[in-house]
Amino acid sequence: MIADIISDAEQKMAKAIEFAKEEFAAIRTGRAHPAMFNKLTADYYGTPTPIQQLASFQAPEARMIMITPYDRAAMPGIEKAIRDSDLGVNPTDDGNVIRVTLPELTEERRKEYIKLARTKAEEGRVSVRSIRRTAKDGIDKLVKDSEVGEDEANRAEKQLDSVTKKNTDVIDDLLKNKESELLEV
Repeated sequence: MIADIISDAEQKMAKAIEFAKEEFAAIRTGRAHPAMFNKLTADYYGTPTPIQQLASFQAPEARMIMITPYDRAAMPGIEKAIRDSDLGVNPTDDGNVIRVTLPELTEERRKEYIKLARTKAEEGRVSVRSIRRTAKDGIDKLVKDSEVGEDEANRAEKQLDSVTKKNTDVIDDLLKNKESELLEV
């Protein structure tokens, strides 16, 4: 029973880390990458559709993305979604391809992105700690119901703490990498 609680907590923490990775990927750095557009949806025949499903992405240069829609009818919707997003870019289209050129990041903008990255990291850590709290409550309930002994519960709690520490350290490393990426000129 305790092993089930801990393995369930580990799986949920792994999902929280994956979510944090996705959040960090969506934060724009000086280089262009398709993950920046992961959260964007475009209106496609009246349905909000993720841009990733409507087009292919190429990065021919470090600060440019070329978006080739699978259906030309989707072009205006994709353009509007990119223009209205918080990426701070202005797409141009030549009839076949949408080009997004990323401007140089100013020092002020870099600091804003670092703050955003720190906020996302804190959300990830809070999520991991919340999962730990839920698992600990499950262990405490087993002790209360006399299904496991105190010693076994204490060992499980220590194991849970080490798993939690390992996962928060991963999030901290992700944040450190993102900060260095953002500060790179």
